Amino acid sequence: MNKLYYQFPGTWFGDCMPFGKDDTYFLFHQRDNRNPGPFGEPFGWDLATTKDFVTYEDHGVAIPRGDYDAQDQFIFAGSVFEGEGRYHIFYTGYNRDYSAQGKAAQVLLHAVSDDLYHWEKTGDKVELPPQPGYDPDEWRDPWIIRDAEHDRYVLVLGTRKTGPKEEQTGCTVWFTSADLEHWEFQGDFWAPNIYTMHEMPDLFRMGGWWYHIVTEYSDKKKMVYRMSRSLEGPWTAPADDAFDGSDYYAGRTFELNGHRILFGWVGTREDNDDRKNFEWAGTFVPHEIIQHEDGSLGVKTPDTLWDAFAERQPIDDCTLTVDGREERIIATVKPSNDPSSDPSANPSNASPSDDGRLFSLEADVTFAAGTRNFGIRFYENAVTKESYQFHFPVAENRFISEKNPNYIWFSFMNIGLERPIALNAGDTYHLRLIVDDTVATLYVNDVALNTRVCEHHGDAIGFYVTDGSATLSNVSLAVGLR
Repeated sequence: MNKLYYQFPGTWFGDCMPFGKDDTYFLFHQRDNRNPGPFGEPFGWDLATTKDFVTYEDHGVAIPRGDYDAQDQFIFAGSVFEGEGRYHIFYTGYNRDYSAQGKAAQVLLHAVSDDLYHWEKTGDKVELPPQPGYDPDEWRDPWIIRDAEHDRYVLVLGTRKTGPKEEQTGCTVWFTSADLEHWEFQGDFWAPNIYTMHEMPDLFRMGGWWYHIVTEYSDKKKMVYRMSRSLEGPWTAPADDAFDGSDYYAGRTFELNGHRILFGWVGTREDNDDRKNFEWAGTFVPHEIIQHEDGSLGVKTPDTLWDAFAERQPIDDCTLTVDGREERIIATVKPSNDPSSDPSANPSNASPSDDGRLFSLEADVTFAAGTRNFGIRFYENAVTKESYQFHFPVAENRFISEKNPNYIWFSFMNIGLERPIALNAGDTYHLRLIVDDTVATLYVNDVALNTRVCEHHGDAIGFYVTDGSATLSNVSLAVGLR
């Protein structure tokens, strides 16, 4: 069970519609009860709030789903927005039975509130149905911004053109309004014809740039973004157009007090099996967005989350120089009351109540010219060496989440669990690893990769290198929270 990343007990965290007020983040989100599986029973929106991404307060149902024969049998994603003196939610009403009845399965609906906690559906007062030429079963996930330059509101949503689902006609479309009540359809906003569908679009301005985010499931199954100096485009792709890998999905952003946070989730695996595919919904993991000088974006862990770990314990630097592969165990993570624990090998001084499955590791890595690869292992069995690892194949300029050894073939489905990064001999790479039960997050400088790991092979953390030399320095480990 996760102790740091958020997941309401007995449910799985779905798409998040974030909002912020004063010092509080509001996480409007879907809770799937997996009865009998993802999307089994219809759901509405629930609400949790946090100030620090460590402690959360549950507020229960924010918008209840409709009856089984209602348009909002399910309440799919939407947008929370303040304007015209009230709080507004534009959400997707989805009825899985409507398509067979010749009705649009997905329609945009509206709710209002005066306090963010109590919401009233407005019925058909504001209703934005699928427009001609667009798929009536794929019309969802509205997002609203205030376009001050043109004194208007802009609403974007994800859809696709009518036709076979395999056709790559996914697009973002847009509406404009002067009052959040009367909307004018403006057509395609971004239609690149490279994905079958655009989900969870986001649109925001930061430091002179506009950013448009979509989540796609037909190419790499991940979030991608485009950037432009103008809301009207053109929208261009940076070299790395993603925030994470294929197991971090459907993130939306919100800026509060100078921090823009990305609210995404890490999916579970079918049957809790490392070899199987990812499922919809899982565990909430926040990233804080960083803007580079050229306008491209990176991410880091929010400071409040990182600082919540227990006191960091230093670990000695180590350098490995080998022909072949060598590994060094740099720490073990066990409860301090475990009689098999060796205190000298357990610098964390973990509390008896901590089972060693919540920890963070920080380190700097440099490697010499000619090094083939290096990496970090965790949950490692000291005898068999079975573990999970983040692997850096130097010549390929990327890092990967995988299992070691990959035996019996294959033992870990990791399609899309990789991130690009320029790997240059002599450069320093700052690593921050967070492991919270079955979720592992690695930040390398400001490039992130999340992965779901289903087994606990052992308690060791190891550092390895192949055909070359690499140094691990400024290492520290923290187990559990303060």
